[in-house]
Amino acid sequence: MSVAQLVTVSIILLLVATAVALLSRWLRVSYVAGLVLAGLALTELLPQRIGLNDSLILNLFLPILVFEAAINTDISRLRSTIKPISLLAGPGIVISSGVTAALLKWGLGLNWTAALLAGVILAITDTVSVIAVFKEVLVPSRLSTIVEGESLFNDGVALVLFSLIVKAHEAGSITFLAGLQELFVVVVGGSLVGLAVGYLSTGLFVRADEPLSSILLTVAVALGAFQLGQSFSVSGVVAVVVAGLIVGSVGLSDKVSASTRLTLLSFWESIAFGVNSFIFLLIGIEVNLTTLWQILPAVLLAIAAYQIARIVSVYPLLAIVRWFDRPVPWRWQHVLFFGNIKGSLSMALALSIPVTIPGREQLIAIVFGTVLLSVVGQGVSLPWLVKRLQLSQVSATRQQVEELQAQLITAKAAQDELDTLFKTGVLPKAVHEEMRAAYQVQVASAEKTLRELYNRRADDLEEKTGNSSKLDAIRRRLLLAEKAALNQAIRQRILSEEIVYERLKKLDEQLLQLEDD
Repeated sequence: MSVAQLVTVSIILLLVATAVALLSRWLRVSYVAGLVLAGLALTELLPQRIGLNDSLILNLFLPILVFEAAINTDISRLRSTIKPISLLAGPGIVISSGVTAALLKWGLGLNWTAALLAGVILAITDTVSVIAVFKEVLVPSRLSTIVEGESLFNDGVALVLFSLIVKAHEAGSITFLAGLQELFVVVVGGSLVGLAVGYLSTGLFVRADEPLSSILLTVAVALGAFQLGQSFSVSGVVAVVVAGLIVGSVGLSDKVSASTRLTLLSFWESIAFGVNSFIFLLIGIEVNLTTLWQILPAVLLAIAAYQIARIVSVYPLLAIVRWFDRPVPWRWQHVLFFGNIKGSLSMALALSIPVTIPGREQLIAIVFGTVLLSVVGQGVSLPWLVKRLQLSQVSATRQQVEELQAQLITAKAAQDELDTLFKTGVLPKAVHEEMRAAYQVQVASAEKTLRELYNRRADDLEEKTGNSSKLDAIRRRLLLAEKAALNQAIRQRILSEEIVYERLKKLDEQLLQLEDD
C-alpha cells in the first residue's frame, strides 16, 4: 500500500471512528461493538483491502494498551485484590485453556497442539470492552479493579503459554517440569526487566518534570520494556505491566507537577482510545461474512466451549477465595463470567500460529468469527446485565457526599499547586494569598458539610447513604499507610521484626475485616 493510499485509509477510519463514537453515545450502545459493525460495512468503501498484522499488534499496539492500563491502576487497590486476581490470571487461565482445548478437540476433531493453542487464544479476556461498560454503568471499585488486574496479568500468562505450546510443537515434546521451569523464568524475568526499566525512568521523571519530554519518556518505557523483555527471552507483557505500575505509582507521584501528570494521563488516554478504535474497526474489516456463515457451527461451538471453561474457572476458584480473603459476591462473579469478551490480542495470536500447525487456516477463521460474535453479542448485552444485577446504587445523599469530596480534593490540589508556584518565585505573595483564600472558602464549606454528614449515627449512614463503604476505603488507606511505615522501619533496622510482628498481624486482620465497596 502506497503512502497516499495509507493516508486515505487512515482518514476514512478516523472519520468512521468519530461518527461511531457520536452515534454510540447518542444511542447508548457499546462503542466497541459499533466499531466492529462499522468495520463490516466499511470494506467496500476502502480503496484497498487492509488487514490486521500480528507483528504490529504484538509489538506496538499491545504495549501501548497494557502500559495505559497499568499507569492508571492504583497499586494499593491492586494489592487489596491481588488474591482473586492471582487465581483468575494464574490457575484460572490454565484451567480455562485446558477445558476449552478438550471441548474443541472432542467437538471439532482437532489435534492436541491446535486445540491447546485455540484454548489459550480463547482464554484471553479483552478488558477494553468491559471497562467501557463500567464507565457507563456504575460498579463497585473493587470489582473494576479485579477485572482490570486480571486482564493485565492474563495477557502475559496467555502469551507465555502460547509460546510454550509452540516450542513443544517445534521440539516434538516437552516435560511438565521443564514447562513449569520455563514459565517461572519467563514471568520472573519479565518482572525483573519491568522493575529495572520502571525504577530507572522514575528518576528522570522527577528531574525533567516537563510534559512533552515526559510523554516521550513514557512511550520509550512502554515500547522499550516490551522489546527488552523479548530480547532477553522473557515476557515482554509482564515487563510492560510492572514498568507501568511503577511509573504510575512512583514516577507520577506528588514530586511531579500536576500539569505534567495531567498531560501524561490525557495523552495515554487519547492514544489508547485511538489504538482501540483502529483495532476494532480492523476486526470488522478483516472478517469475511461469507466465510463466517460457512463456519458458523464451529464458531458457535467455540463460543460455547470457552463459556463453559469460564464457568469452570471462575466460580470454583472464587469460591476458594473466601477461605483466605474477603469473598467475591455472586453478582460480581456473574459479571466476571459474562464479561470475558474476546478482542484484538486473540486475533493477533491466531495470525501468529506457525504454518506448520495442521488446520491453521481453520483456527484463524474460527477465532475471527468468535471475536466478532463475542464483541457484538456480549458487548451489547453486558450493560443490560450489569444494570439488571444492580451492583451499585447511589442515593441522593451519597451523591452529595462525593460532590463535596470532589470539591475538597480539587480545592486542596489547587492550593498545593499555588504553594509550589509561590515557593519557586512564580507568584508574588499578595497574589498567592488572595488566590489561596478564594480556594480556602471552598475547602471550609466542603469540610463543614462533610463533618456534619460524617457525624451522623453510623447506622443511619449505613442504612441511608451506603457511606460506610466510603469510610472503609478511607480506613483501608490509613491502615495501609501504618503498615507501610512499619515495614519501612523494619527495612531501615529502626525496629526489629520480632517486636512489631503482632502489630503487623493485627493490621492485617483489620484490613481483612473491612468491607470494600
